[in-house]
Amino acid sequence: MPNFLKQTFASLLGSLLGLFIFCGLGTTGLLLLLFALGSSKDGGPVVKDQSVLVFDLSTNITDGEPSSSEMLQNALSGEENKRMSLRTVLNALEKARRDKRIVGIYLDASRSTEGKTSGFASLKEVRQALEKFRTARKKIVAYGMDWGEREYYLSSVADSIVVNPLGAVEINGFSTQPMFLAGAFQKYGIGVQVVRVGKFKGAVEPYILTKLSPENRAQTQQLLNDVWGEWRATVGASRKIKPQQLQAIADSQALLLADQSKANRLVDKVAYFDQVVTDLKKLTNSDKEDKTFRQISLSDYAGVPGNSLGVERDSENKIAVVYAEGEIVDGSGEDGDVGGERFAKIFRRLRQDKDVKAVVLRINSPGGSVTGSEVIQREVRLTERDKPVVVSMGDIAASGGYWIATDSKRIFAEPNTITGSIGVFGVLINAQKLANNNGITWDSVKTARYADNQTLARPKSPEELAIYQRSVNRIYNLFLNKVAQGRKLSEQKVAEIAQGRVWSGTAAKGLGLVDEIGGLDAAIKYAAQAANLGDNWELQEYPRASTFGESLFGRVTEEVRTALGVDEARLKAPDSLIPEFQKLQQELAILQKMNDPQGMYARLPFNLRIE
Repeated sequence: MPNFLKQTFASLLGSLLGLFIFCGLGTTGLLLLLFALGSSKDGGPVVKDQSVLVFDLSTNITDGEPSSSEMLQNALSGEENKRMSLRTVLNALEKARRDKRIVGIYLDASRSTEGKTSGFASLKEVRQALEKFRTARKKIVAYGMDWGEREYYLSSVADSIVVNPLGAVEINGFSTQPMFLAGAFQKYGIGVQVVRVGKFKGAVEPYILTKLSPENRAQTQQLLNDVWGEWRATVGASRKIKPQQLQAIADSQALLLADQSKANRLVDKVAYFDQVVTDLKKLTNSDKEDKTFRQISLSDYAGVPGNSLGVERDSENKIAVVYAEGEIVDGSGEDGDVGGERFAKIFRRLRQDKDVKAVVLRINSPGGSVTGSEVIQREVRLTERDKPVVVSMGDIAASGGYWIATDSKRIFAEPNTITGSIGVFGVLINAQKLANNNGITWDSVKTARYADNQTLARPKSPEELAIYQRSVNRIYNLFLNKVAQGRKLSEQKVAEIAQGRVWSGTAAKGLGLVDEIGGLDAAIKYAAQAANLGDNWELQEYPRASTFGESLFGRVTEEVRTALGVDEARLKAPDSLIPEFQKLQQELAILQKMNDPQGMYARLPFNLRIE
């Protein structure tokens, strides 16, 4: 009866809230939705001859497509969608390379990319597509005000880089600033006990230390050195500047004003935006009276059909691209999670689908639940027995993200991919001191010695910790065995390079953890070859995007809260403090996703963020 009343009440509340939303949408919203449905039937955006493709570098490039709910929210708010999938960006750039109507690309670096999640491995693929565009003898012009390393990494490929006279270029190297919660836990009486294997398993350090351990500091330094080295080599090659010179700039100047940037050959011109527009009007043969140059945005151009340009394919032979992007969790998970059961079902369907000839597993995950990782990995292994499964590692494919890759036919990674972190840990939290300090106590009655070993009321005893440690050791040995068999390495070799240590893609290839340096396109081409498909294949992407109805009704309560102006994520704090609050928010969000039934996790150090 209680469950029946609870479900009835929830259903009634959902109906009322849904009615509230539809009333809130009103006539304007209805017309907007009808217009969107009607416009989806046309032949795509119109591209005029001699147009320039405008690529806003503040666009957030992720593996997955924007959800229907995100697109709906942007449509209703009138805001431009600033998120695109990597595949969409790469396809659009390749279409533009082949399209005779497109004469150039304008890289707009005038907006901030702060808070964007695009990692350097994804940017590497975009940069290679831009380089390929230049081979068609088409121009690339970049303009910006305040350049960071991410924007400049892409822009350095341009024929002409222009900085505003009041602008600057920041070249100060990479850093990461982990946040540690151990002091706060101790202050408020939250007890933390850890069981782990691997001296480099830094994922637990935020809970038990106040600074990096020597081992974690060493591996983090090596990782940053590798990613920074790739940045210097790549940028230096395009700008004809030696990597040593870029290092000297980072060590001595860090922020170069416009004239200094030109003197150091980082930019080609110092000019205002209107002067750049004048040059682009000449490139597009626009009339002097025109307000601006002939252009089309990258997001709009992505909607141009690619059949006539030889980009889009139509075939009965399918190559499935499965995007494992986000935290690996047990069960189905939510949007943005890699739910073990949900992704296992995807692989089961693909294995049984006779039209699917090969699978590319694109991993962009720091890992997470051991159980979720094992459920996915089992289905990957079974699928590989029937058809090729090729892994493409994105910005991060570590711990559980590496676990699910071990049984694939071949692993591709970019030089600046973060991978490895082969280790296991468990975090045991208790609230005894917190509760006692506030007058709360517990007592216990049990029928066996360890009947209450899951309690939060007290720390674990040495004997209980030993039980957990045995479980961690067993899972770690299982992890080592999986890597040894999948990568055809000796267990001794794997034990030496494991220990929870993270590696760059370049280092991982040298160690045998990765087969080839390359991006998503390289992995797809290899999968086609492995399945003997030639050029007769078509891509299908998974997971499928949620439907309009699911997006509208799936999170009705959250939509109403947003409509009412209840937004807990908007912190009223000085701008300089917001990034630190966001770090704390991310740490707490990770804790919420720790749902492994065994309490065991294979995950990257929690707050490793390259800035």
